[in-house]
Amino acid sequence: MLTRCGIGRLLLYDYDKVELANMNRLFFRPDQVGMTKTDAAVQTLSDINPDVVPESYTLNITTVDGFETFVSSLNNKSFCPSKEGTGVDLVLSCVDNYEARMAVNQACNELSQTWLESGVSEDAVSGHIQLLIPGETACFACAPPLVVASGIDERTLKREGVCAASLPTTMGVVAGLLVQNTLKFLLGFGQVSPYLGYNSLKDFFPTMQMKPNSQCSNAACLKRQEEYILAEPARDAAAKAKLEAEPQSVEEGPLHEDNEWNISVVDDNEPEGVDTKSSDVLPEGLTREFPSADESPSLDTSEAPVTDDDDLDALQKQLEALNSA
Repeated sequence: MLTRCGIGRLLLYDYDKVELANMNRLFFRPDQVGMTKTDAAVQTLSDINPDVVPESYTLNITTVDGFETFVSSLNNKSFCPSKEGTGVDLVLSCVDNYEARMAVNQACNELSQTWLESGVSEDAVSGHIQLLIPGETACFACAPPLVVASGIDERTLKREGVCAASLPTTMGVVAGLLVQNTLKFLLGFGQVSPYLGYNSLKDFFPTMQMKPNSQCSNAACLKRQEEYILAEPARDAAAKAKLEAEPQSVEEGPLHEDNEWNISVVDDNEPEGVDTKSSDVLPEGLTREFPSADESPSLDTSEAPVTDDDDLDALQKQLEALNSA
């Protein structure tokens, strides 16, 4: 999706190879079985949009060497030397294990790099995306899942012969949410969701804010939190200056000076009971078929007047006269 949108540069990381089991949920083709996933991805994405610059890194970021290569590639600014910060605008985490998430979290905390984390549940019926800004929002170690907090090796939890469920529909929804928020972040429109969940069983999309944990176990995260707090006065001053620089809103006048159809605009806050009837003057060529709502027709009570002096016999005679007419 990012390639179709014309993203400038994509850095792809994976150590696995394409298998037939990947065909139901990923964009690989059967003829690419045996290729590394990164090389197969570069091949497919280049066919979709040759203007995009993909870079392939076949490595495991959870190893020492792989992590160092991962960090150095993020810092590489050869594509845009004048860019501030790292060499990338955003990191997207689309991994399937907590160990890799913690590696991405560590690298982004060290580099003060904003990233988006995503995932799908083991039963493939729910998923989520999360925006992580070092120092400003919670990192992955601030509120870790139970498996991470307990220090359990998740590889020991996998049972032989049992694989996680895989639904391309759920993965497609989560991928769409991830790309949509990526575009909002890069292009500066709308609001990037801090945390957005998806429950396919009830079509439920919960959202929440996640603040950083002042007792986080990640030292780099604590350092980013301190920097964020110290920079608060500068952020407030910049926001105030931006607000003052914005032009004051001027009350808008009528769009057209002439008002051929006598259209009047009524303030929503105007109390009820205020006379807002339209003008009695009609444009040339228009006539009223019926009296206007503002005109109250008078009732004709001249026929057969009834007074208090009329007795029962007189009323009876009037009724008979009406029936015989």
